[in-house]
Amino acid sequence: MNWKLKLNLLRKEHEELLSKKNHTVYVNGVYERYENPVLTAAHAPLEWRYDLNPETNPFLMERIGIHAAFNSGAIKWGDKYVLVVRVEADDRKSFFAVAESPNGIDNFRFWPRPITMPEYGEPATNVYDMRLTRHEDGWIYGLFCVERKDHDLEGDLSAATAACGIARTHDLVNWERLPDLKSRSQQRNVCLHPEFVDGKYALYTRPQDGFIDAGSGGGIGWALVDDITNAEVREEKIISARKYHTVYEVKNGEGPAPIKTAKGWLHLAHGVRGCASGLRYVLYMYMTALDDPSKLIAQPSGFFIAPEGDELVGDVMNVAFSSGWIEDPDGKVFIYYASSDTRMHVATSTVDRLVDYCLHTEPDGGRTGLTVERINRLIDKNNK
Repeated sequence: MNWKLKLNLLRKEHEELLSKKNHTVYVNGVYERYENPVLTAAHAPLEWRYDLNPETNPFLMERIGIHAAFNSGAIKWGDKYVLVVRVEADDRKSFFAVAESPNGIDNFRFWPRPITMPEYGEPATNVYDMRLTRHEDGWIYGLFCVERKDHDLEGDLSAATAACGIARTHDLVNWERLPDLKSRSQQRNVCLHPEFVDGKYALYTRPQDGFIDAGSGGGIGWALVDDITNAEVREEKIISARKYHTVYEVKNGEGPAPIKTAKGWLHLAHGVRGCASGLRYVLYMYMTALDDPSKLIAQPSGFFIAPEGDELVGDVMNVAFSSGWIEDPDGKVFIYYASSDTRMHVATSTVDRLVDYCLHTEPDGGRTGLTVERINRLIDKNNK
């Protein structure tokens, strides 16, 4: 096949992928899941991967491999559904890129260029997992994990440190990088609350002893900071705690910024437990009070979304992870989640359904006997 025909075939196959329609395949009353991932590595523009000059790339080889597209922040941008995606090249380096869709469930296309994120301090080895918040101060904030080599352990090539990077923008193209969050512990999965609380910026944090291990970190934290341009965690309290023999036993972390409802703040988070095949990541929900977003008012038992079928397989197996959702004016909610650190999916629900799920699903009782009691109560109710 000659060079031009091969390029035409590449473009045709790429366009077929980008324009593929999505359909619901799973409905449980709480949400609808969809048949196809909304973004994969193959969605990356050909111009990012191929040298399209026949003189310098006579075999039309892929020059820059794109390995995965996952763990995206999400925001409504005009009438478009926009994801700020963690894109990972085949050299393990992640970067951020913007993809948009006209309907939120298919036809996602990347903007022409990835985000050029300014550096702060020591240049990051890796950045990833951005949470987006449209804050009442007028800025759109992106909070993300910054990974650097742990210089105290130079002999250990896997030793790293994690910090929360903070940047803000008005257009998702030009970003102002602010100083990294100061904290006594390493921080990952930090998210900014969309409103001021007592005149301060409010953060959902995840204190941890090391780069991977939560250690003494008790769960999802809450911290107030005076100045987002020099943010520092001075006091931190746990609002969604890790617990023995739950889906959030090993660690947990806030997903996207919470959604404000008439009955409280809706939160989406991930929980991690250990099992025979390693760490299993699922999503769970909780609610906090309108007048005090740090006060837990509901936390349904178990997981909300877990990886299923093909979602179980990927670069890191058995993982469902979310850092983005979008609420439409009519109350429809688009929940964007990644599977196995490889690809992006969407599930849809409504604010009313999610509130009902949170307020009317019993919390984890902590032992088998109470779970059986719950089931028997439901059986008795249905037999009346």
